[in-house]
Amino acid sequence: MSTSESLGSEQPLSMRSLVAPLIALIIGMFMVILDTTAVNVAIPVLAKDFNSTLSLIQWTVTGYALAQAAVIPLAGWMSDRYGAKRIFIISIILFTLGSILCAFAGSAEQLIFFRVLQGLGGGMVMPIAFSMTYRFSPPDKVGRIMGMMGIPVLLAPALGPIVSGYLIDYVNWQWIFLINVPIGIIGVIMCMTTLPNLAKKASAPLDLLGMALAPLAFGGLSYGISEGGTSWHSAKTIIGLSVGAAALILFVIVELTRKSEPLLELRVFRSSQFTRGILLQWALQFTMFGIVFAVPYFMQQLMGMSALKAGLWTLPHAIAAGIAMPIGGRLYDRVGARPLVFTGLMFAGIGAFLLSFIDPSNSPWTFLAPRALIGLGMGMSFLALNTHLIQNAPRELVGRVTSLTSAAQQVITSFAVAGLTTFVVSRTSHYVSQGETVMSAAMTHAYHNAYVLLAALAAVSLLLAVTLKRTTADRTETPVGVAEL
Repeated sequence: MSTSESLGSEQPLSMRSLVAPLIALIIGMFMVILDTTAVNVAIPVLAKDFNSTLSLIQWTVTGYALAQAAVIPLAGWMSDRYGAKRIFIISIILFTLGSILCAFAGSAEQLIFFRVLQGLGGGMVMPIAFSMTYRFSPPDKVGRIMGMMGIPVLLAPALGPIVSGYLIDYVNWQWIFLINVPIGIIGVIMCMTTLPNLAKKASAPLDLLGMALAPLAFGGLSYGISEGGTSWHSAKTIIGLSVGAAALILFVIVELTRKSEPLLELRVFRSSQFTRGILLQWALQFTMFGIVFAVPYFMQQLMGMSALKAGLWTLPHAIAAGIAMPIGGRLYDRVGARPLVFTGLMFAGIGAFLLSFIDPSNSPWTFLAPRALIGLGMGMSFLALNTHLIQNAPRELVGRVTSLTSAAQQVITSFAVAGLTTFVVSRTSHYVSQGETVMSAAMTHAYHNAYVLLAALAAVSLLLAVTLKRTTADRTETPVGVAEL
């Protein structure tokens, strides 16, 4: 069967037939995920060009992640109603248009707004890509194929700072966004010609109340956390946290009591294996993006590196992740998630802890081993967890579960950026009050504290990792822990 034919019966494709559709999906995912971290290296330059503070300019990253989280829950509903292929292509087009607007922003506020638009365009790309891949993959090869799909998930965040650093140093920051235009065009053409037309499904009316409450909850909490860096007792902090918490409680109530298809399928949390898996995924996401966000800023501001040099030091992370991912994918089909996740968390925790010993006066080569360990850890565990989560959900809810996990990943990314920024600012103020200079003693100590915090998070997560159970790769059977649904 040609890949352009309809998969109304959703029979898996052969491995040979999968190649072209996977390349098309990876191009779209890589472009969107690359921009998650490409802006990280540009933060000091953007703050200088727009005469902005770190607390404000970090919203170019946080706002992007939250915008993605806001529309990701729509991925399942939109795919069911209009077709996954069509929505995937539209998402890439909107992301590309948003990238053009970002390149022409004239102020920090405009850039943040356009980054939100860009995030709204690209938010549905990853959940739809994973859902489509899972639906047309052979059951006995799902771990290996999901491992291939992990290439953009883990390599793009690591390579983003390298591409961004080169463009900032030798061209200008606008090209961080303009480079998406030709990639977006190629992606759209490949998707149109190679992606199968998966069968549409009957869909219930859109959950408008849930759609309104979700971004209010996550945005309010992220805003409150970011304002906490200035003062945890300020009106902005209290209002942000209060509104976010109240909206989150209402959102959970609305989703659990909705009789027909909710925006996010929270009932899947009744599966203890799914719950443990997603908690571990959140810990990994927080650790990974916390480090990807923090290290380039440390290198540029405290070690005096150029944007390109700071970006190049993500290569150990990228290469190690690239080596570990296909290995993790193959091993998953044999041993399941537990040993891979445990090993990955251990590597990531050790890497984060080693970062806490690096001072601005040290050689950049001291970053080699920690970043490589973190890359190995993420490569071994990240896709194993994604696959574990999908296999612990009912097959008919796969599209909704990928929306849930992808939305949660973006929310945790925004929390990682906002939370670590707040933590570093707060700890810097603490050390300044003890008589240290802001640059570089106080800020260095603050970053050391942040790395130790991330290492501790990974260490605590090890206790949860040992409770994961292996699930069958046969999608025709009910996954472990889902029978009670």
